[in-house]
Amino acid sequence: MTTDADGGRFADRTEAGRRLATELRNRGVEADVVLAIPRGGLPLGRAVADALDATLDVVAASKIGAPGNPEYAIGAVGSDGSAWLDEDVIDRLGVSDAYVEREREREARAAREKASRYRSDRPAPDLTGRSVVVVDDGAATGATAIAALRLVRARDAARVVLAIPVAPPDTVERLEREADAVICLETPADFRAVGGFYDRFDQVSDEEAMAYLDDGP
Repeated sequence: MTTDADGGRFADRTEAGRRLATELRNRGVEADVVLAIPRGGLPLGRAVADALDATLDVVAASKIGAPGNPEYAIGAVGSDGSAWLDEDVIDRLGVSDAYVEREREREARAAREKASRYRSDRPAPDLTGRSVVVVDDGAATGATAIAALRLVRARDAARVVLAIPVAPPDTVERLEREADAVICLETPADFRAVGGFYDRFDQVSDEEAMAYLDDGP
């Protein structure tokens, strides 16, 4: 499910998070847990968790890049090893099974390390039977979001909603097959990059991102 927010742009991630929170409340979405995809999802996740009176934590997933072009996603993998692979792209680029498996293992390890670093000594929240909202600052291909959603499903969440400010229409359609609902504020047909819809889209450091986890009750 998508909606077009007024203006089509966001001042920064925090403002995008507040607008997402308003939309979720307007739609009657409730959550026991909000899981942000680090790093960029955490400023938005903090705003959403506060608005929904929910616990904020992270769900870590890492993109699998194409050979010679690591920014071009051919899939993604969660910290538990659950993966989504874009088979059409893999076939078109002629990517070998050995490369895919090697990168899947490497990125799963990176996602596990990221989740451990962000949680420090805190255990992962129990998602069994709970309503979960997954938040990120946007989606281009949707690869990382899909891996995150599959991880949450594997942990037996009762209901999973994805909340993002912006994504192209075909990505939203793909994501709707993975979540119980997708709330996306902007679905521009001329989508080029997530950062193009923000006035300020600076890199979020690990330290800044982790501070949002400490800001809650």
